[in-house]
Amino acid sequence: MSSDAFKSAKKRAVPPPLPSQKNDGRWGPPSRLVQVTPPPVPKQVELLNLEDVSKYKNLLVFAKAVIDGYFSGKHKSADYGSNAEFAEHKAYNQGDQIEHIDWRVYAKTRDVYVRRYREETDMAIYLVVDMSGSMAYQGKGKEPKFQRVARIAASLAYLMIHQGDKVSLTLYHDKIEKFLPPAGTRRHLHEIVSALEYANREQTNKTSLADVLNECGAMFKKKGRIVVLSDFFEEPEAIFDSLGRFLHRGFEILLYQIMDRDELELPDLEIASFVDSETGEQIQVSPGEIRKAYTETLQRYIDDLQDRSVENGVRFTQLHTDSPYLEAIETYLEQRAK
Repeated sequence: MSSDAFKSAKKRAVPPPLPSQKNDGRWGPPSRLVQVTPPPVPKQVELLNLEDVSKYKNLLVFAKAVIDGYFSGKHKSADYGSNAEFAEHKAYNQGDQIEHIDWRVYAKTRDVYVRRYREETDMAIYLVVDMSGSMAYQGKGKEPKFQRVARIAASLAYLMIHQGDKVSLTLYHDKIEKFLPPAGTRRHLHEIVSALEYANREQTNKTSLADVLNECGAMFKKKGRIVVLSDFFEEPEAIFDSLGRFLHRGFEILLYQIMDRDELELPDLEIASFVDSETGEQIQVSPGEIRKAYTETLQRYIDDLQDRSVENGVRFTQLHTDSPYLEAIETYLEQRAK
């Protein structure tokens, strides 16, 4: 394939058009280049049997295993939530609670001081999960992207609620499919997990994160943190224009881009049939003929997302369907610590 099709790309590039299509202003995102037509996605997906978790019966138990296992591996107490943080010492007065006496200070000074705490307000955290057609892509020997996203979202929700935060869930494609307002109860956690397991995904669903974020503006009432899990194959300018209203209101924003290795490198085949999972269009092409131009244009697109994130104070992380879940957990905890 000639590289002429890519010369018209602007400085802030977007993903290349599908190989045999004319560049008439419409382009096919890389995640829509599918080696074979993805298998039908059932209404309920058993989100199990990955990373040696086949013994767990449901997504909630999986999430608990991931989070508790992470903290066990870090040699920390499983009670990782806290409702208060240390503020200062003050001299002990009659009537102060004995359990707040700082015995280490007493051992050094022989003076009795108590620890005073600053109560933390719970944070509203908004999980925004892409369930469009491109998220159904499944590389050979790997799970579909949406299953990976659902596991990550469930694990994060479990972590957030146990830290005392209130969690919201938004499932979307070109519009909002389901919205659960922020709450911090165990019952609410079950509702989030159930929504992820029963997500109704149609392979032809298109995606429009920018439009969805505009719609979310009125629903995300309390300032907090927005965590978006998607492949982000849309115009970066439109996405960040929509994020701008939340940044102006003081929201923290984390973007998780979930990709399959095939989308980054193209499969190593002589000839392949590619299907646009959001339009149904099909073409046949040799991946080797377009790989260089494709990967260069894709990298410019990813660089554009990363550059815009840095410019706007947004945390951007790329995850792969074959990478450990703990990458997402650690990224979130790093942001929370800040």
